[in-house]
Amino acid sequence: MSTDDALPVLHTLGELGALVRGEPDLYVRWSHGPHADLGAQGSRDDLTGVRMPGLSANPLGVEPWWEDRPVELWVARRLHDYSHLPREKGPGVRPWVLRGQELGRGPDNEPLVRDVEPVGWIDERVIKEARTAVDRQGGDWGPLRRAP
Repeated sequence: MSTDDALPVLHTLGELGALVRGEPDLYVRWSHGPHADLGAQGSRDDLTGVRMPGLSANPLGVEPWWEDRPVELWVARRLHDYSHLPREKGPGVRPWVLRGQELGRGPDNEPLVRDVEPVGWIDERVIKEARTAVDRQGGDWGPLRRAP
């Protein structure tokens, strides 16, 4: 059994929201998982091929300007923004939550994180829940990578 298999799985947006409320310095990464990523010691810029000094990830912590709006909606937005990655990066790419130390920014202004500690997988049902939560807002939202 790999260390990836031993990670807990977050099954609902509520579970993920509660985790972020209790520990705001968490990140989400879309990849083949901690086992594959931690051996690489950093991400690679897709455009230039340059190796970066940490793993690219997206913060889950709620910004102060969000005020008292639901954490679950914030997290839904963060997940929805990058939900195109499994389609784009191929089979086996899925989101997982991690703790780590931010050491800089990548070329897309994403945090680069080191000293990574895997926290858990995000189940596909959470992504579907996030999509529903975003759709209920009525705005013109979509994942960051939109079809041409």
